[in-house]
Amino acid sequence: MGDPMPEPDPSELLEVAVAVASRAADLAHTQRLAGVGKVGTKSTDTDLVTDADRNVERLIGELLRARRPDDRILGEEFGPGGGGATGRVRWVVDPIDGTVNYVYGIPYYAVSIAAEVDGIVVAGVVRSVETGEEWTAVRGQGAWRAGVRLAGSSVSRLDQALVATGFAYDAGRRVHQAGVLANMIAQIRDIRRFGAAALDLCAAAEGRVDAYYEKGLGAWDHAAGGLVAHEAGLRVSGLRGAPPGPDLVLAAPTGVYQQLHDLLVTLDADGGL
Repeated sequence: MGDPMPEPDPSELLEVAVAVASRAADLAHTQRLAGVGKVGTKSTDTDLVTDADRNVERLIGELLRARRPDDRILGEEFGPGGGGATGRVRWVVDPIDGTVNYVYGIPYYAVSIAAEVDGIVVAGVVRSVETGEEWTAVRGQGAWRAGVRLAGSSVSRLDQALVATGFAYDAGRRVHQAGVLANMIAQIRDIRRFGAAALDLCAAAEGRVDAYYEKGLGAWDHAAGGLVAHEAGLRVSGLRGAPPGPDLVLAAPTGVYQQLHDLLVTLDADGGL
């Protein structure tokens, strides 16, 4: 009988994630300079995917398997991977979060890599491809950018809150989301829609926006950024006691969390398609 597997160390997992994200961001940047190449669609005609998305995710998978062959991988483009690995660690990967921005040359897209242990996200990195900014977090050890610990916004009034959000690719869902926004806009400072969920969550963690919510996210969209926001002191959840997930992800500082949560419930933000 062999020795038991050592307990995964979240700090070591973060080191791996940071190294891999740096390589992945370099490849995404290089491919963007060379031209986007073939652009396809996924769930709808507006849900874009590029050769770069697939190539960057393939590189991430290769680098992770080389370092940690027993781990599992969940990627946005290729789904579950890892060659039948059954380890306790699963990597949740978005190779280019903000693909539409990437295609149009809008400099707001990122590589997002999170590590789960037994289903709990314990480490994560979000790296902006264009700026090189990097947000990191280890569960219980805070969230950081450029050596500065993040603490989110101190806003305490909802009518003073700058709120980021996003919209789905499905037209019917987008109509519902627009209705939510139309009824919310007079009750907050303003809305920002940047087009990359992982970066939006990091912006909320840093106080560049006060809060963020969105319906329809995949695990790869919010795993790393959600941990960064949580470790910056924000409450990260779904609605009505639900965990963050496809129905809704809400990240807000304690000063406005309940107000924003209750408004989103009233507006049925997790409803519709």
